[in-house]
Amino acid sequence: MFENSPYLPRWFATMLSLGLFIAIAAPMDAQDTVANGVSNQPIAIWPDLPPGETVKAFGEQLPARNTDIPTITRVEKIRTPTIDLFLPKVSNGTGVVILPGGGFARVVPDMEGSEAAMRLNQLGITAFVLRYRTSEVTPAEEPKYLRPLQDAQRAVRWVRANAVTWRLKTDRIGVLGFSAGGQVACILHTTGDKAAYEAIDQIDTLSFRPDFSLFIYPWNVWDSKTERLLPELQFSKDLPPAFIVHTSDDKSSALGAAMFYAGLKKFDVPAELHIYENGGHGYGTRARPDSNIGTWPDRADDWLVRRKLGSG
Repeated sequence: MFENSPYLPRWFATMLSLGLFIAIAAPMDAQDTVANGVSNQPIAIWPDLPPGETVKAFGEQLPARNTDIPTITRVEKIRTPTIDLFLPKVSNGTGVVILPGGGFARVVPDMEGSEAAMRLNQLGITAFVLRYRTSEVTPAEEPKYLRPLQDAQRAVRWVRANAVTWRLKTDRIGVLGFSAGGQVACILHTTGDKAAYEAIDQIDTLSFRPDFSLFIYPWNVWDSKTERLLPELQFSKDLPPAFIVHTSDDKSSALGAAMFYAGLKKFDVPAELHIYENGGHGYGTRARPDSNIGTWPDRADDWLVRRKLGSG
């Protein structure tokens, strides 16, 4: 386990310097090998161009900010969504698709991706960090969440299609979403069985619904103008269990997290909610000064182990 410290272990910094988690190269397929449990290259989830796209582009990494200690990677201009794979030493059969944040304009594949993935690996969980499409070409009339939602649905289906390859159980595939990725995960969790794109191959005959979800500071799921949750969020008694984290001082509003929990509770869907007094937004699994927000991964571990999704 990571200690509750804003600094990463030395071995993780070394791996970052080798580019193991931030490669933006041509993708491989599910049968290609991995080194030390980490994919050497992103893995393609679509056989060709995703819905609505006309070009292939694996994204451009923005320059690092001096204020980010440790470094935070930001990738923009993603037109070809891919997965970074993180394998545990021993799989317990559970898989999690991670949806990083980035305000839809970019994706943060380390602080809200690989760091959480390696934490999950320690519980025997196989992790898939999704670099979904960013919003620079999104038409004004199209919701910014739509293409990331399409990619998330395809990613869950892709994981189920490759469950044998990664020694997973198809009824133990979950989603972990941060910030904008958390908004997408909330929609994915409640969207029912209607896909956001037309089926293109055999993979799309599989279910995209997660068997469980973790929402970490989901971004703007509460509409302050209507004082309601986003209309895309539809609750019912057959929704899977959920784990939710937010902070009271987060400007994206903990009301969204609280009301999302209330929506689940109304239908007796198993859920756990943690709202911390402070910690702001965009911390990933890292600690924040003068806040105990860095303890949320421990609570998530407890929840996963208790639900027999993680190895204790």
